[in-house]
Amino acid sequence: MGGCFSCFPSMYWGPHSDVTVSGAGSDGTRREDPVGRDAAGSGTEISGAQVFRYQDLVLATGNFSPENLLGRGGFGRVYRGRLPTNGQVVAVKQLDLSGQQGNAEFLMEVLMLSLLKHQHLVTLIGYCGEGQHRLLVYEHFPLGSLEKHIYDRPPGRDPLDWNTRIKIALGAAKGLEYLHNRPDHPVIFRDYKTSNILLAEGYFPKLSDFGLAKLGPTGDQSHVSTRVMGTYGYCAPEYVTSGHLAPTSDIYSFGVVLLELITGLKVVDYSRPPEQHNLVLWARPLLLDHNNFQTLADPLLAQRFPRRGLYQALAIAAMCVHEDPNQRPGIWHVVTALTYLDAQEYNPNPPPI
Repeated sequence: MGGCFSCFPSMYWGPHSDVTVSGAGSDGTRREDPVGRDAAGSGTEISGAQVFRYQDLVLATGNFSPENLLGRGGFGRVYRGRLPTNGQVVAVKQLDLSGQQGNAEFLMEVLMLSLLKHQHLVTLIGYCGEGQHRLLVYEHFPLGSLEKHIYDRPPGRDPLDWNTRIKIALGAAKGLEYLHNRPDHPVIFRDYKTSNILLAEGYFPKLSDFGLAKLGPTGDQSHVSTRVMGTYGYCAPEYVTSGHLAPTSDIYSFGVVLLELITGLKVVDYSRPPEQHNLVLWARPLLLDHNNFQTLADPLLAQRFPRRGLYQALAIAAMCVHEDPNQRPGIWHVVTALTYLDAQEYNPNPPPI
């Protein structure tokens, strides 16, 4: 699996000063844990988020017209909308509630995105908790999700080039770094995957969908115990078997997505030969020998990538998906390594000497 990031210059190791933190009280004390609050909700407005009437969101989305459907997931559907008050184009997530758990996920996402502010996290504009309706209103991302650009490329869009893939990986890693390094309480994203990385103009990535986010361990704790939730293929194996959740669980998921970015292969695909159904299980033995590395590159890259950069990116991915969570790097190590890679911008058409 490769043992470390020794192939990167030592000058790039160190903490990152560009990470900003919000959510702590003005006196520096930690806010109350939002997880245990009553998820049934009231009409109480949460700081920083606008409260919408249900009828306004019906109007904004054309009565949730199929023509405005942007996507769907385990917790509901997302529609394109235009706010009748100011004409702003937004994304409206209509949650498919399933009892108290659905309400809990709704409240968790509203609270998390009201407290967490970072350039690589989506911006929550507001929400609607009117009656039995649970809707979230976000900034709109015309480029859609990373998942679509890897597997279902929009018409007229070229495949993601090497530089863009590294840029996306770095930005998403910085979002995780902000969550993991909060001084009051680390936050574990718990649902890091390609469909939850949205792309703004210039392929600027932002993490979305915080319904499964969980406050992480503090002090001498190594993990928190919780019901296993997430997406098959992205969940760390030790979390699946024990329910023990830690920041290293997110690191594993990050490694899976990085492998997807590099290989262009889905995390789980039963149309592939049986030994290739699971991307990580198939790639692990190949990652032990750098002679295999070029065979792992996405064919859509058409060999337009730096060989050393490919090796280094795969080394990062290999460490992140290590079976032993104690052998996985911390998120600041990942950001450091990707910052170095991003600085080594690849020019597929170098000028003649």
